[in-house]
Amino acid sequence: MTDQPIVITMGDPSGVGAEVTVKAIASLPPEARGGYAVIGDRDTLDRAITASGVTLALSDSAKPGALQVIHVPVDGLPGRFGVLSEACGEASFRYIQRAVELTSGGKAAGIVTAPINKEALNAAGHHYDGHTGMLAALTGCKSSWMLLASERLNVIHVSTHVSLKDAITRATPERVAETIRTGHRHLRRMGIENPRIAVAGINPHCGENGLFGREDDLQTGPGVEIARAEGIDVQGPISADTVFHRAYNGAFDLVVAQYHDQGHIPIKLIAFDSAVNVSLGLPIDRSSVDHGTAFDIAGTGRANHVNMLSALDYAGKLAQGRRATA
Repeated sequence: MTDQPIVITMGDPSGVGAEVTVKAIASLPPEARGGYAVIGDRDTLDRAITASGVTLALSDSAKPGALQVIHVPVDGLPGRFGVLSEACGEASFRYIQRAVELTSGGKAAGIVTAPINKEALNAAGHHYDGHTGMLAALTGCKSSWMLLASERLNVIHVSTHVSLKDAITRATPERVAETIRTGHRHLRRMGIENPRIAVAGINPHCGENGLFGREDDLQTGPGVEIARAEGIDVQGPISADTVFHRAYNGAFDLVVAQYHDQGHIPIKLIAFDSAVNVSLGLPIDRSSVDHGTAFDIAGTGRANHVNMLSALDYAGKLAQGRRATA
């Protein structure tokens, strides 16, 4: 661990974020709990502990064996799980805002985010497409990337929460090349000296020499050539119906997906409970669970915390890597 704690944002107070957080921290050895602090609502965390049936002490400051709570008050919280609420959207934003302040100010080593509800977030007047865009805005970054990491498959996305039509337009040679560079830098930071990167094509069979579109000839391919000329070990475009299988079996360390579902579907198929969502291109580190608020089971004690443990583990590696680089 690092000298500063990794902060966990509780996510939407009506969702499973509080539950997976307390379950994950309670499963850690008592001496490891001091490496984390949760930003959220104290009452919600207490209710999550009761619903989960775990034993975990909460504290306003760092204490051995306890989970430190940085309470952020928000008026109008419903006080129960499983409901869509504008106040919960406001709370989600304020927790993240506070986490960015602490991390940017050097008082936290990184951020792990529990899930938010985009509808609630927008109802509260915060018009973001999700965590990645919000964090980019709060840190003043013009560009950011979503990477999904798992044991055998890693995927970085050229674009995410946009329509398929807009995703194709956004896949310019420059954006493709910068996505490759960003993934390359990240994997080197994570200890892979010479990352092997594959770029998925946009069209079926990469367009079949124009039979199914020219986007891969005019956009994806030139982006690959730019990165290759810089000495990056990158291949592509490769047909998306085979490239993820090849990467899963060890041919590549990273796949560049052109749009949201192209990258999310294979990851969620093979690592639904363990994949970690990582934001790249930011001046701070952020990892996250790769699931939603699950209002239907929130407060029942049934939420699985394995994904949160994976996110906490990845955040620790990021923090250690940043400290080593510094």
